[in-house]
Amino acid sequence: MQTNNNPAVIGVVRSISGTNVSVQLYTSLNSSITYINGNGYKIGQVGGFVKIPQGYLNLYGTIVQVGADAIPESLREGENLGYRWMTVQLVGEGAQGQPFERGISQYPMIDDEVYIVTEEDLHSIYGQEQGAEYVSVGNISGADNIPALVDINKLISRHCSVVGSTGTGKSTTVAGLISTLIAKNKFPSSRIVLIDIHGEYGKTFKDSANVFRIYPELEPGLKLVVPYWAMSFDEFVDFTFGDINDSDRAQIAEYVLRLKKLTIRENAEQYACLNADLISADTPVPFSLKRLVLYLYRLVFSTHSKPQTGQCYCEIDEDFDLTKTTEAFEEKDGNKQAGGIEPFSLPVYKAIVDRQIYLAKISLSLKRQLLQLLARMADPRYDFIFYPDGYVPNEKGAVENDLDALLKKWYGEKQLSVFDVSGVPSSILIDIVGIMLRLMYDSLFWGRRLPQGARERPLLIVMEEAHNYLGTNNNNRASSIVKRIVKEGRKYGMGAMIVSQRPSEIDPTILSQCGTTISLRLTNSNDKGIVAGTVSDNLSGLVNMLPILKTGESIIVGEAVRMPMRTNIFFPPEALRPDSQDPKVSKEVKPRQGWNKDLSISENDYANITKTWRMQKTKIE
Repeated sequence: MQTNNNPAVIGVVRSISGTNVSVQLYTSLNSSITYINGNGYKIGQVGGFVKIPQGYLNLYGTIVQVGADAIPESLREGENLGYRWMTVQLVGEGAQGQPFERGISQYPMIDDEVYIVTEEDLHSIYGQEQGAEYVSVGNISGADNIPALVDINKLISRHCSVVGSTGTGKSTTVAGLISTLIAKNKFPSSRIVLIDIHGEYGKTFKDSANVFRIYPELEPGLKLVVPYWAMSFDEFVDFTFGDINDSDRAQIAEYVLRLKKLTIRENAEQYACLNADLISADTPVPFSLKRLVLYLYRLVFSTHSKPQTGQCYCEIDEDFDLTKTTEAFEEKDGNKQAGGIEPFSLPVYKAIVDRQIYLAKISLSLKRQLLQLLARMADPRYDFIFYPDGYVPNEKGAVENDLDALLKKWYGEKQLSVFDVSGVPSSILIDIVGIMLRLMYDSLFWGRRLPQGARERPLLIVMEEAHNYLGTNNNNRASSIVKRIVKEGRKYGMGAMIVSQRPSEIDPTILSQCGTTISLRLTNSNDKGIVAGTVSDNLSGLVNMLPILKTGESIIVGEAVRMPMRTNIFFPPEALRPDSQDPKVSKEVKPRQGWNKDLSISENDYANITKTWRMQKTKIE
């Protein structure tokens, strides 16, 4: 085997098969490290790069295999071949002084020399920050002075995913990415919404974001409200009445539509742009839920002294005037309490001793559903929906704050909005996430051409712990709207970042739309297979690195980067990292933690645990 005195030359091409090149290392390499211009470079590292000069053009490849198994099959019967072989997969090319481009226009030849890639070459491969579309999110592993540049346009508009096993630094990586994207010196008008399932990010972004919580009185933040009247009709009915038959659904749709028309008539100046005859039950116009419930309650639960008279006492007129039915009840049936809207009270139907009592004869079958709705309206955990501060309609539909104020707070006032939904009852969490995302999508879809529309000012939605509501074969509201966002959002300026520790559990339709994948350490074979499916340029060998990545280290592949790169993402300061660290089971250093603490139980310790449990709050006021 020949030798070479140039420290940059490490071997020679012996076999070419498509983009796979077999390289035999020179025997003169007595060490695994070579020194070029005073810098040491490791030779034959899996995942490392080499170049093969072709005149004015350099071909670049990544090392995917080293050792005897890298010997071409046709040469394995030969003698004295040694074990110093490696397999290189070609990924791109670049002329001297020109930027690196993926793909190759020509192939190397037998006996072409193979060079180690120097720091100067790495700059050529990964590029320099040029133009507003490139942003540095970290450094290249093993080359701290080379920035990891991503194309922000493709990262956001083509969607992306952040995946990694528990404890690999996934949440901190997401926090680091967001911190970079909301840097005022780079992107002063960036707009990001973070769906925080476990309440991890409030501390990290407390000074730079609007943080929405169910209980802001316990931790600094804004009150999270999702007004019931902003829901679509299907969302509203499913949330309030649950599973009902088509006939009941149609009648309730008629009542809701009449109430919304009443709101437009009674507040004509505010809704001058709307024609009451052209709206539907889906139009996000406020209406009084109390008025609707009181009417339905009278209709369903009323008792009468004559048969088949229930309908005539509860007929709905043009203005949905409930006071007109009150007199009829009191005069003809002797009811002592007819109920009212403000304050809200239900009718009490008392037995009439000397006459037979008849139930209302109606087609609605809503007794169970109405009782369930009344129970929810009395449950303080649902106040952010039924009694949203500043957004509760009066009996004529007038509200103190309308949707414009809500949307401005949600994604207009600050670059970042964190929705801490950890306090939302688990039984409705997925629906609430879906409803919030649908409101954002619809508002920006219709306003996409306006100055604050998403085409003029794109929106990135970051979904933490996405496997909880975007699972395979999952048809819930959250999954449905996210599928729509990842399929159509690019055209309207909406991007998605899917964050999960189990990518194999995410709906394939959603994950397949993510043009860029940021993968931290993964050990599960199914999860690794998902990432392998996103790797192009025959770089599947990179997937073999996933189980050995250090905590916080990631491999970025996809459309937002020139080529896959192993990266250390910039982390926020330790004091501002997400509240997702593992609890300390054992820590001897003072202050002691976990099982090393002195066992001291105060009188109120377990009483306070019981209080937080009963109040469904993590802290006591």
